Amino acid sequence: MKTILSILLLSITTYSFSQEVYFDDEVEETVIVEEQKSNLNWLTNIDEAIALSKKNSKPILIYFNGSDWCSPCVVLKEDFFETPEFEKRADKLILVMIDYPRRKDILSASQMKYNREMITKYNKSKTFPKLIMLNKNGNQVGKLSGYSSFNTYHDTSHHYKFVDKYISQ
Repeated sequence: MKTILSILLLSITTYSFSQEVYFDDEVEETVIVEEQKSNLNWLTNIDEAIALSKKNSKPILIYFNGSDWCSPCVVLKEDFFETPEFEKRADKLILVMIDYPRRKDILSASQMKYNREMITKYNKSKTFPKLIMLNKNGNQVGKLSGYSSFNTYHDTSHHYKFVDKYISQ
C-alpha cells in the first residue's frame, strides 16, 4: 500500500511539475513574440550608448521602465514605443532601456545592479515611466516623467514633442 501511495504521489508531483514547465515555456515564447513586434534596438548600457552617440552624433533616449509592475509603463510601450510614428524617429536616436522589474528572473543580477546604479544617477526621484534625453557627450538635456494610462485617448503628443525637440538639435 505504501508503495502504491508513493507512486501515486510521485506521479501527481511529476505531472504538476510538467505543467509548470510547459506553462513557463509558453510564457517565454509569448515574451519572445512580444519583443519581435518591434524593430527597435534597445541598449541596456548607458556608457555603450554614449560611445555610439559620439560616433553617430545622435541624442540618447533613456527609458526607465518597470516592466512587470508599472501599468503606465506597459501602456506607454504600446501607445508610444510600439507605434510606426515612434519607429520613424527611433533611427535618429540611441535608445536605452533601464528596466527595474520586481521579478528576479527577468534580468541577471549584474544587470539589475547596473540598472539600480543608473536609476540612482539619472532617475533620483524613482519615477516610472521616465524619459531622459542625453546629448552625445552624455549630459542630460531633458526629461519627461509619467504617463496617464487612465486617459481615454492615451495622448502621447507631448512624448512626440519631447523626442522631436532633441532630434532636431
